[in-house]
Amino acid sequence: MLVSSLLLGTIPSDLFGGAAYIFSKYAPMFWYGVKITLLISMSGTIIGILIGLGIGILRTLPVGKRDPLWRKILIRLIHIIATTYVEIFRGTPMIVQAVFFYYGLKPLFNWTALIAGIFIVSINTGAYMAEIIRAGIQSLDIGQNEAARSIGMNNYQTMRYIILPQAIRNAFPAIGNEFVVNIKDTSVLNVIGVTELYFQTSSVAGIIYRFPDTFLVTAILYLVLTFSTTLILKFIEKRMNMPVSSGISSSSTVHILNTDSAKGGIKK
Repeated sequence: MLVSSLLLGTIPSDLFGGAAYIFSKYAPMFWYGVKITLLISMSGTIIGILIGLGIGILRTLPVGKRDPLWRKILIRLIHIIATTYVEIFRGTPMIVQAVFFYYGLKPLFNWTALIAGIFIVSINTGAYMAEIIRAGIQSLDIGQNEAARSIGMNNYQTMRYIILPQAIRNAFPAIGNEFVVNIKDTSVLNVIGVTELYFQTSSVAGIIYRFPDTFLVTAILYLVLTFSTTLILKFIEKRMNMPVSSGISSSSTVHILNTDSAKGGIKK
């Protein structure tokens, strides 16, 4: 308490002056938290995209009337498993998932809080990405799929060269938004001891007993991270020659289809 009192005596009494002093004195702790936050959010988003691609494609596998019975049963089973995964991880809070998987699987994997955090963010993001990719695939006109088949492409070639490039391009705003959300959602991982930005902030606030000033610093840092990321994503969207938006939209789809037609691509 004596140390805290001495510290309090040197900190400016106003909110912004106190925040500036706290940041200057404890900047290494805040920057370490920022690095861990970016590491988890970027890793989790990238891995989540890969998971979402797989699950999203599986959820859109068609069941043909002429398919053999075993194929129909297999695809139905895949749909059920993929849908169950998506609904479970979209329907439960990440903080609950973090506690459950970290402590539940620690005896098996003996993992660190950081590795567990990346795993949790990845599988949680994968569920949302699966829906984003599925929506992107289903937003494309079925005529493109039929046109690809008419020129001799099989299912794999159609998905790889025709459907997925357009679906990902169509869904890019929502994918970028998920990355921004992950930057903020990493804060819940403090519950399992991950030393991300929120955890570091709580540690600093516990040392100096100035919670409003300390969390003002963190709020500004989160705002800088998310705003910078948003600007970068908007720049990428413009480079991809697509309308800037906050998610999947019919206008994006029409723009992409018209662009393909103008270039002499596959027409409906």
